[in-house]
Amino acid sequence: MYTHILLPTDGTASSKDAIRQCMRFAKSLNAKVTGLHVVPQYHMYSYQPEMLDDSSEKFTRECQDQALRYLSDVELEAKEFRIDCSTLVLTNDHPYEAIIHAAESRGCDLIAMASHGRKGIKALLLSSETQKVLAHSKIPVLVYR
Repeated sequence: MYTHILLPTDGTASSKDAIRQCMRFAKSLNAKVTGLHVVPQYHMYSYQPEMLDDSSEKFTRECQDQALRYLSDVELEAKEFRIDCSTLVLTNDHPYEAIIHAAESRGCDLIAMASHGRKGIKALLLSSETQKVLAHSKIPVLVYR
C-alpha cells in the first residue's frame, strides 16, 4: 500500500500525538518515514547593517536547534518502533509548499500530519497548513486529530 510516509511536525502536542500514531501505522505497513520540520525564512529590516548579520545568525541557529528538538521526537519514536527513518529541515515561509515539495522530491506516497482541530472563528483567523496541504497536494494526506 504505502511505502514511504512524510511526517511533518511543528512540535505541538497534536503533532506529537500524530507522530506516535503515524509510527504505528508505518510499522503495520513496513513503510519508511521521513520527518520534516519547516522553518521560516529570516526577514529583518534595519538601518544598521551590522544588526542584520548578528540577528540572522542567531535566528538561523535558534530555528535549527528548534527543528532538531522537534525531529528528535520523530527519530525516538521511529527507533522504538524499529522503523527506517530520516529527517529533513527545510526553509520556507509557506510550510504547506515545503511539505508538498518534500513529499514529491523524496518519493513519498503519503503525507501524514496533525490537525489542530480549530473550530469557528479561530479556524477562520488562523490558517491551517494541514488544510492547505489537503487542498494542494496530489499525494494522499492522512490527517490525525
